[in-house]
Amino acid sequence: MNAVNIGLLGLGTVGQGTATILARNAEEITRRAGVPIRVAGAVVRDVAKAEAWTAAAGLSFPITTDGDALINDPDIQIVCELAGGEEPAHRWTRAALEAGKHVVTANKALIATHGNELLALARDKRVSLRFEPAVAGGIPVIKALSEGLAANRIEWLAGIINGTGNFILSEMASRGRDFADVLAEAQSLGYAEADPTFDVEGIDAAHKLAILGAIAFDTPIDFDSLCIEGISGITGVDVAFAEQLGYRIKHLGVARRREHGVELRVHPALIPMKRLLANVDGVMNAVVIHGDAVGSTLHYGAGAGAEATGSAVVADLVDLARGGSEPISLPSTVPDKRAALEPGDFSCPFYLRLEVTDQPGVMAAVAAIFGTLEISIEAILQKEPAAHEDTTVPLILLTRTVTEARVRDAITQLEALEDIVSPVVLLRVETLD
Repeated sequence: MNAVNIGLLGLGTVGQGTATILARNAEEITRRAGVPIRVAGAVVRDVAKAEAWTAAAGLSFPITTDGDALINDPDIQIVCELAGGEEPAHRWTRAALEAGKHVVTANKALIATHGNELLALARDKRVSLRFEPAVAGGIPVIKALSEGLAANRIEWLAGIINGTGNFILSEMASRGRDFADVLAEAQSLGYAEADPTFDVEGIDAAHKLAILGAIAFDTPIDFDSLCIEGISGITGVDVAFAEQLGYRIKHLGVARRREHGVELRVHPALIPMKRLLANVDGVMNAVVIHGDAVGSTLHYGAGAGAEATGSAVVADLVDLARGGSEPISLPSTVPDKRAALEPGDFSCPFYLRLEVTDQPGVMAAVAAIFGTLEISIEAILQKEPAAHEDTTVPLILLTRTVTEARVRDAITQLEALEDIVSPVVLLRVETLD
């Protein structure tokens, strides 16, 4: 029985998880793939460090710093790009496809920004580019969209697809902690990088949503069209008010089919507590996919980590070892009816928090603005002053579904009122109906 030889471009967290799973579960993987899958080499920056790890793990395979040599090794059939970042990952992936090698990658940034080009190259070379591990770690959500739900017209999907952001918001909600305090703990635990921008400002989640949206709606990957907002501005005040109104704030990626286009957005959102997605806590990920035939399905699990992501890498390797063909084929152009919508065209309910002077007539002035713009109010929460001498109070409004452009017009008019003493806080509400 001839083995399928793979080369690892990178032997960091995901590379080590992949190598460990292949060794530990070799018998089971061979049975499922029909042939053994063997690591035939790895590319690293620090050979001594990598050799120390392989020795401690009881593994043995060639280790080098020469990515081009591994890619061009005629004995290697599949290249796993696990280095991350844009370069040399992009160059290596192109070179591997050009050389007629199948490629498995865990690099969501690579696929979000260069996926259309690389998928086209893979088709031209009659090889496969797989990227299950690039989205939601060990959750097989790419396979669910492209295969398990292939009979469905996907209407929308919504997901918690960044564990760091979810950990932060979970801690803020359950323990009443401040954003900065929880972020520091996330960094100390290794959940967040020293520079946490990609996680807390939504870029990591946006990379993943761009991929999911393209597969769900059969469009090219279009990262530049996403509306992206982070969670660094979320305060404990809004977390507490959301809870009082029956919601939890989550950092959500949403892709929704509309009559005149597709919504693609990443932002904090209020989700009703009764929804399963609102109860996904800690560093876990979850994606809800709504199809016309099956309804809503929930896909939940570890979104990152050595063996969780390694599990997805090995799943793609098993498919390729079986002789599986490319499961994802995206169009080269976007049909007009499915072009990405502008943010102002998005429609949903909204949460607004106003800091207003504690004076008669303020509510009437606010209501007049909403009435003129034909924005219906679903709920109002008006708090008493925190102390007897306070002259301002928070006023919380929940709107019914309305376009974002109209709500932005209302905010402009509200902030022009003398009785509105600070910028209006705006958050979207996702009911997941």
